[in-house]
Amino acid sequence: SLFKAHSGSPYASALSCVEEIVDKCAEIANEVGTAKIGDPYNLYKAGNTEEALYAVESWYSWHSREDYRNNIYSIRNAYYGTRTGVIGESSLSKAVAAVNASLDTEVQNAIKGAATAIWDIPSPFRNNIDSPEAVSAMEACATLEGVLKGSLKNCIESIDKTVLAEVVKNYVDKVVLPTYSDLKTGNQALFDAVEAFRTSPSNANFKACANAWPTAR
Repeated sequence: SLFKAHSGSPYASALSCVEEIVDKCAEIANEVGTAKIGDPYNLYKAGNTEEALYAVESWYSWHSREDYRNNIYSIRNAYYGTRTGVIGESSLSKAVAAVNASLDTEVQNAIKGAATAIWDIPSPFRNNIDSPEAVSAMEACATLEGVLKGSLKNCIESIDKTVLAEVVKNYVDKVVLPTYSDLKTGNQALFDAVEAFRTSPSNANFKACANAWPTAR
């Protein structure tokens, strides 16, 4: 509610709220490229093979690439103003396109490029840490970060503040709150499955727990 109302430091304006969204999206792009992919890669190239393996996120579930790509999808959702991959009418994408269509295309392509490059890493990632595709994914994430921190950050300063206010409201109502609602639902289902397995152990109930975990994750 404070974010939507642009109330209180450091969110004293719609512009500051949108700047925060863009800054955090840039941080996510950086984290995926330099830490989630980069840390295992650097350890592996330095000859620390075992450390590199343990540095891979989600390798126990073999879902590393899914997690990395989902991080990029969170950037897409913030920019598109939806969780479906469709660009919303009150999205930051639409607001940017109205003042700089070529920049909007550049941001969209950078998001798609990072997601695609991550998915192009052969599966599982833990067996392909030093692959050329992993290097390409890190480069694509760096490109995305650069566009967000540079051109996009500069552009939003020129967008009408009433438009930015609608972007903030849409982001909260159409992206953030539904995501937390689904998180709550997924975790409740996981909890219920674990409780059922605890009270009545069986292969079927164990499988239900296993299936509920990646959904909640």
